[in-house]
Amino acid sequence: MDKIDNDELHPIAILIDELKSEDVNLRLNAIHRISTIALALGPQRAREELIPFLQDSLDDEDEVLLALADELGKGMDEYLGGKQYAHLLLGPLENLAAVEETLVRDKATESINKIAAVLSPQQIEEFYFPLLKRLTTGEWFTSRTSAAALYASVYASTSPPTQEELRRLYSALAADDTPMVRRAAARHLGGLAAKFAKEHVLSDALQIYRKLSTDDQDSVRLLTVEDLIAIARKLQPAEVKEQLLMSVKSSVSDKSWRVRYMVADHFVQLAEAVGADIVKDELVSSYVALLKDNEAEVRSSAAGQLPGFSALIDPEVILARILPCVKDLSTDSSQHVRAALGMHISGVAPLLGRDPTIEHLLPLFLHLLKDEFPDVRLNIISKLETVNSVIGIDLLSQSLLPAIVELAEDKQWRVRQAIIEYIPLLANQLGVHFFDEQLGNLCMSWLGDNVYSIREAATVNLKRLTEVFGVEWARNAIVPKVLQMGGHPNYLYRMTTIFAITSLAPTLTTEVIRESVLGTVLSLVADPIPNIRFNVAKALEVLAITLATTSEGKDLAHVKIVPAVQTLRSDSDPDVRYFAGKAFEKAAQLAVVG
Repeated sequence: MDKIDNDELHPIAILIDELKSEDVNLRLNAIHRISTIALALGPQRAREELIPFLQDSLDDEDEVLLALADELGKGMDEYLGGKQYAHLLLGPLENLAAVEETLVRDKATESINKIAAVLSPQQIEEFYFPLLKRLTTGEWFTSRTSAAALYASVYASTSPPTQEELRRLYSALAADDTPMVRRAAARHLGGLAAKFAKEHVLSDALQIYRKLSTDDQDSVRLLTVEDLIAIARKLQPAEVKEQLLMSVKSSVSDKSWRVRYMVADHFVQLAEAVGADIVKDELVSSYVALLKDNEAEVRSSAAGQLPGFSALIDPEVILARILPCVKDLSTDSSQHVRAALGMHISGVAPLLGRDPTIEHLLPLFLHLLKDEFPDVRLNIISKLETVNSVIGIDLLSQSLLPAIVELAEDKQWRVRQAIIEYIPLLANQLGVHFFDEQLGNLCMSWLGDNVYSIREAATVNLKRLTEVFGVEWARNAIVPKVLQMGGHPNYLYRMTTIFAITSLAPTLTTEVIRESVLGTVLSLVADPIPNIRFNVAKALEVLAITLATTSEGKDLAHVKIVPAVQTLRSDSDPDVRYFAGKAFEKAAQLAVVG
């Protein structure tokens, strides 16, 4: 009998010992095993012993408390006997929601909200609401800060009298003496207001919002921008105009740049929430003000909203009101503003159409392509496809090609890489003759670039070009130039030859491999550089796979590739032998003559 009692006590005894250990790792491990221990104890003992123990023995290490807050939100209710006992978890979590460390409090509120989702309306009224009230009226600001995050998850599940009390309590948080509490109230107001009935949005949410949006702390005011959007979504356009328009204007002209930044960053969402009439009558002026703001961060953020906001207004308004600001931004003193503009300006082209894009945007593209800051040039290049769909490749190539060729030799390798990645798209639309004449030599020059990433991108580029123009073009235009580098005294050029062949191989025919490619690869089997030899082994494996698609190819692989790989298998370098072994297995398997 004593043995049975000992066995039953064993799990909780071990947990208690480990949680009292001086070793933090032992305490952490114990916390992570709570669900296992609860399972071993059974539902009744987990409820009667484990939960009270966890509630009474708060650790002093934040790392342990964070783990506990996390574990309690991971479906622990099933180990207590089901959802009807889930409220028991609120006790330990209430304590954790009031500790000093922010990460612990945040994780505790996250877990409380998870538990709230499985509570019945009766449990919410009987257990959750009193907890929320205690936290909201707690002596320390930490509990009041946590409380603000806990309203939205249960508001809709409570009775009208409780809802009224919840609104009153939340209003008290918004008027708290401590800025951290008011910040929390501002952060979570939008989510709560979304659950309010329309009448309570007008009577309560607006009042709380106005109190917070005029707070003397800008760290509170900036968080009310998302609240403004959430409340506007609940109202009709006429109500928005009457109740919120002044607040929108105040936020746009707020004395703190951080508030204006938040407005700029959420401007499209705000415009969509307030309705088309207010956008047309009021928000265009507000957007222009943000584009002309005296802080670079605000202008950058506003530039990021350019395509989204432009989609909500008429092309005539874009041309008359927005484009003059865009032209100013293209010569902005801040490189970050110009970079943001470069990333987003192309999104306006489809909205304006061909002729206005040619007349107004194309000169700006050219100007930004010549910007001294590489990120500006990079952003313009990466979005040229959008412009191409509007004005056509002919005009794009005539106007922008000289700038693109210039950028292909840019000193910043990331700019060169962006150009390389854009080349196949350009090639597809330019046609083979124009490409060979204008860009062919450029593509080959990248194979000798001093930056590895560029050489690698250049080999991939050749493969994609072969897919665009065909094997015959590659045989005449690319393969001879690539193979010529195979005899270069600099090993990097020989390495690039192997990389290029490995990349190109899947797109080549048996004939081209036999007559042009294979001889160069086989000649490099005896190269003095081990790195080249093991890349030769890789290339031979890829060639064997490609040749295996025809019986003639299998014969060729059997006669030429298998003996070469066999030679590499006895190489003095272990890496060469390893890759040669892999290649031999594949080549021998594929080269079986049928």
